[in-house]
Amino acid sequence: MMSSQAGPNVLLEKVGCAGVITMNRPKVLNALNLTMIRQIYPQLKKWENDNETDIVIIKGVGGKAFCAGGDIRAVTEAGKVGDSLAEDFFREEYILNNAVGACRKPYIALIDGITMGGGVGLSVHGRFRVATEKTLFAMPETAIGLFPDVGGGYFLPRLRGKLGLFLALTGFRLKGRDVHRAGVATHFVESKKIPDLEKELVDLKSPSAEDVSKVLDSYQNQSSLDSEKAFVLDKHMSDIDRLFSSSSVEGIMQNLKADGSEFANKQAQTLSRMSPMSLKITYKQLEAGATLSLQDVLVMEYRLSQACMRGCDFYEGVRAESYPKWNPSTLEEEVSDQTLEQCFASLGEKDLTF
Repeated sequence: MMSSQAGPNVLLEKVGCAGVITMNRPKVLNALNLTMIRQIYPQLKKWENDNETDIVIIKGVGGKAFCAGGDIRAVTEAGKVGDSLAEDFFREEYILNNAVGACRKPYIALIDGITMGGGVGLSVHGRFRVATEKTLFAMPETAIGLFPDVGGGYFLPRLRGKLGLFLALTGFRLKGRDVHRAGVATHFVESKKIPDLEKELVDLKSPSAEDVSKVLDSYQNQSSLDSEKAFVLDKHMSDIDRLFSSSSVEGIMQNLKADGSEFANKQAQTLSRMSPMSLKITYKQLEAGATLSLQDVLVMEYRLSQACMRGCDFYEGVRAESYPKWNPSTLEEEVSDQTLEQCFASLGEKDLTF
């Protein structure tokens, strides 16, 4: 069954018709590090061009997480001392995210458990994303002085209405079936059915994307858990579309404060805890990303990642468990347009290339 195995951090196996990637760092919720990226990328490209491999499946071990994010502590430590990891990690991670999005073989992410940050980048751009009742999805980056990267600028503005902007700015957590209802996952299957689903997928004979789709649909149809519950944000969708429609983050804050409802007050409170610089970057990132290809979004996000490495909020956000001291400390304190433009500026020959 096993033809190759790379390192303890990630397992790469050929099972039946499938190339299977298993993130294997359960103690740290399968957080993605550079070693894993460097093992997954060449293997994914190899399977994509291999006639024996028809589909790619990616999953995590340990029962708690698919992948809870990137190894940001290592990245911030590197950034402080000018180590190249601060460039290499983002560059190679985004190149892998693009490969997932461009993969010619059906790519199936089994996002059974916590899926945030780096874990979103490994799943959301793939053709199929299967959520379970254990799935916890969020892009919480504005709380640590970063922005929803790994292609967040591509998929978030493509969710319905202002939902993506709301998720990006607030870091709101979606759970279980709601991850599917929001459009982040393509399917919802009960967690206990995942082993059978996986077995059925790897046993397929030269499957097409339609064949994979049929199997996933049939498992979804057998999964009635929480089907009677409404989408958690259903009753707030019109409020989100109205309150988050503004030409700036400051305008959104004004909308929320002027509205005064319990929901609006809660969102205003949440945003007031986030890095003002991150909020401004994120707003502009999603606005630009709405009309760009995934590849162009990742080039933009690489520039932004390096701007965050040059700034101070990312280091402070990772350092401080609570109450980080942001600079500037409020939205009202000017984050000048010029400062913001510099974050999006080309890095010349250091720009991300594919």
